[in-house]
Amino acid sequence: MDTKRLDLNLLVTLEALLEEQNVTRAARRLHLSQPAVSAQLARLRDLFADPLLIPAQRGMTPTAKADELIAPLRSALEQVRATVGRDGAFDPLKARFTVSIACTDYLQAVLAQPLVLELRRQSPGIRVALRILNTPRLAVQMARGEVDLALMTPGNAPAGLYTHRLFEERYVLIGRKDHPRLRRRLTAPQFAQLDHVMVSLRGGEFSTSVDDTLAALGIRRNVVLSAASFLFVPGMVANSDLVALVPQRLVANRDDDFRVVDCPVAVQSFDVGMLWHERSNGHAGQRWVREMLAAIVVGWSGGS
Repeated sequence: MDTKRLDLNLLVTLEALLEEQNVTRAARRLHLSQPAVSAQLARLRDLFADPLLIPAQRGMTPTAKADELIAPLRSALEQVRATVGRDGAFDPLKARFTVSIACTDYLQAVLAQPLVLELRRQSPGIRVALRILNTPRLAVQMARGEVDLALMTPGNAPAGLYTHRLFEERYVLIGRKDHPRLRRRLTAPQFAQLDHVMVSLRGGEFSTSVDDTLAALGIRRNVVLSAASFLFVPGMVANSDLVALVPQRLVANRDDDFRVVDCPVAVQSFDVGMLWHERSNGHAGQRWVREMLAAIVVGWSGGS
């Protein structure tokens, strides 16, 4: 989904349509004309690449994707409404402050980038400072006001911080489009014999839990390059016969650049969430940024 085209007002229309399952009733509820709501439904269908609502004997019926969206959409919009109710004077167009966000390079690309683009559109006076995530020091950094928001796996969060789960991520195997040995269905031995890039955030490591799984099968993976950044990997893979396991959203909508296949051995998925400290919990602007981030994730595919 192209988040640059995301208008948060469309999510309010989507909520009304999914609950009413009727364009006329949704228009009445939103105090809009029926043609206006029909036009917004067309935009929503384009954004989500899904019909969302299909004609039925009485009204309309949600598609499977629409059913997945209902719960996270309500949750995100309830947070936004709660913020407006508590701080009606907050005006995004007039806001002037800096939000400091700590995250890995992967989450800078996947989450921070669409957030910054949306902030530039809705609240250009809010500045964003991106910092490398330092989990052992995170609680201290937040208590001092050095970091306002962290994007990471909630299960690794230091004690005493607020957490909100955003989505579940899984790994996929990527290679260049015309890779001679990367097949749609690989066996574990075929997978292991490919030339692999792996990411070691601490640097210099050449094995992960995937290698432990392969070792139990009596197989050893051919890891030829250990990289310190996920952002380095796609370019390296696109210009060589190397392959890599990467988080799926890192290469979302890049089917023209890579061949993306499922890994033939079990690879544990992981949750991504946002964390914040008590000192920023009540700040109207910080809350608004968090709620915008949650709404962006809902706009992808339901935030799961």
